[in-house]
Amino acid sequence: MKTIEKPAPHKVASRDEWLKARKALLAKEKEFTHQRDALTRERMALPWVKVEKQYTFDTPAGKRSLADLFDGRTQLLVYHFMFGPTWEEGCPNCSYLMDHIDGALPHLNHRDITFTCISRAPLAKLEAFKRRMAWKFNWASSAGTDFNFDYHVSLTPEQCAAGEMFYNFEKTSVPPFDELPGLSVFAKHEAGDVFHTYSAYARGLDAIVGTYQYLDLVPKGRDEDGLSFTMDWVRHHDRYANGEVAHPGASALPATGGACPSCAPEQHA
Repeated sequence: MKTIEKPAPHKVASRDEWLKARKALLAKEKEFTHQRDALTRERMALPWVKVEKQYTFDTPAGKRSLADLFDGRTQLLVYHFMFGPTWEEGCPNCSYLMDHIDGALPHLNHRDITFTCISRAPLAKLEAFKRRMAWKFNWASSAGTDFNFDYHVSLTPEQCAAGEMFYNFEKTSVPPFDELPGLSVFAKHEAGDVFHTYSAYARGLDAIVGTYQYLDLVPKGRDEDGLSFTMDWVRHHDRYANGEVAHPGASALPATGGACPSCAPEQHA
């Protein structure tokens, strides 16, 4: 294990000087909070798109439609987890995001929201990896459907051949792998109609990474400068050595499934 690096030398001030600087920053933080509130209201006001296509997912409870995944609620959060059909395990960086979900599930359910992951890997692989990670959230397989392609998180053979895909609402060159991360939101009317209300990709996923919110509060911050890509330090949580602090060049991305640097929200900012 490498020696933990100490924070760089920093300005030291009196308590009065610190309080003055802190209050100046607080004013900016409050302004940012109000801007975020306004942005949230705009997000809630987005128009909806009716989902016309029928999708059938494999779940532990059998075949389920997109409407069935709501589990009796009217709002559905779908995390597009990078786990391709031939992969032996899920993406470490998507796993990092999902490590934050289980504790939120009862709160989300209480607010009329169901959460599920959806991936193209076969259900048996998803279930095995879920047991390994000791997760409890729902996870469905979209194998054999167009769902991942329609929501722009999996590459088609045609896109791979053309070297161009649509991701994060714009055309971009294809990555060296065929899965990408994202989050989509759906709503359901009493009549059973399902609507797509929102999707986010790249740094749009940043807000759901609770660990990053803590890292942003400490002196070293996310401490990702110099890494080969953001989140290069992330491991599956059962692969961290005791007391280990990851350093540049210490990536533990798995050999199976290809590299996953696109999971880092900044990668396609």
